[in-house]
Amino acid sequence: MREIPQVEELGHGVWSLPVPIPGSPLGFTYVYLVSGDDGAVLVDTGWNHDETWETLVRSVEQTGHRIEDVRGAVLTHFHPDHAGLAGRLRAASGAWIAMHPADIAVTERLAASPAPDRLATMAEQLRRAGFPEEDLAAFAEQTDLSTNTTVPDRPLADGDTVDLAGRRLRAVWTPGHSPGHLCLHLDDADVFFTGDHVLPRITPHVGQFPLLSTDGDPLGAFLTAQADVGRMPGSDRLLCLPSHEHRFTGLTQRTEAIVTHHEDRLDEMAELLRREGRATLWQVTSGLTWRRPWADMRVRARHMAAAETVAHLRLLEERGRAARTGTADLPLWSATTADVPAQDPSNTPGPPSAPTPTAE
Repeated sequence: MREIPQVEELGHGVWSLPVPIPGSPLGFTYVYLVSGDDGAVLVDTGWNHDETWETLVRSVEQTGHRIEDVRGAVLTHFHPDHAGLAGRLRAASGAWIAMHPADIAVTERLAASPAPDRLATMAEQLRRAGFPEEDLAAFAEQTDLSTNTTVPDRPLADGDTVDLAGRRLRAVWTPGHSPGHLCLHLDDADVFFTGDHVLPRITPHVGQFPLLSTDGDPLGAFLTAQADVGRMPGSDRLLCLPSHEHRFTGLTQRTEAIVTHHEDRLDEMAELLRREGRATLWQVTSGLTWRRPWADMRVRARHMAAAETVAHLRLLEERGRAARTGTADLPLWSATTADVPAQDPSNTPGPPSAPTPTAE
């Protein structure tokens, strides 16, 4: 597990509070504390685990506050390494919990759906995607969906500001990594909380959920939001505070690099479809290049890879470069004629020439 950094004061009344994600290669999530005239607000809360909670409580105390005095928490999105401790924080301090309405809707659905039902639905989606039976069995063994879900009590839409006296913390809606992902701009300082929307080194995961849904275009929304963030006035003077890795500057350059990565990935996928013809989601996903060889991936990682792949396929469909065919039980994807390069007439082969005579 990665070594967790120390609590650090970053200036402008902002502190970074790294809290562990037990058992995860990510190692930790950065929770941020913003001080105001009447208390403090957290940006995210961390994973729902005793070790994480104890670390958060100690870290808040190092800033001169107490956990009981935290007025509220803004959740960048609903994922458990960000929202997991929201319920414990609310119980300890009476804090309000804010999130974008789109992610509040997700948490409401998760809270109403028993974990076994959700697991069965996900496994059925993998079966329809063409995953082999051994992967389906392993998926059930390796997947734990029992994380408690806390439904936030304050919707925070694009442009809304957080209730914190003397400060102006403004929500910037950046969908893609989740439907309601939020970045936060501290308008009274050049500070920008990027959540998982912009990370300094790795590319944020953008997947289609449910896996085979035809609703929405998460990658298209993500790329638009990347460009929008990169074009914000004064973006390159902002101190960017992500949820993982390390703080950074040069927001425009980083958003451009992320967009370029995904455009290259779209081209790779389109080329695979041209080469393979009609293919299942399994065939497309397993045929792509990944940081870790496909054969070495655990099935939970394969599921995430498939979700990312189908988000790219969805955008290829939107751009007219791919078509979804097959059946509802086994969808297939293929390149469209619009994405097949036209042949140069000058390179069209003519009739075969006579063989050149050779000396006996």
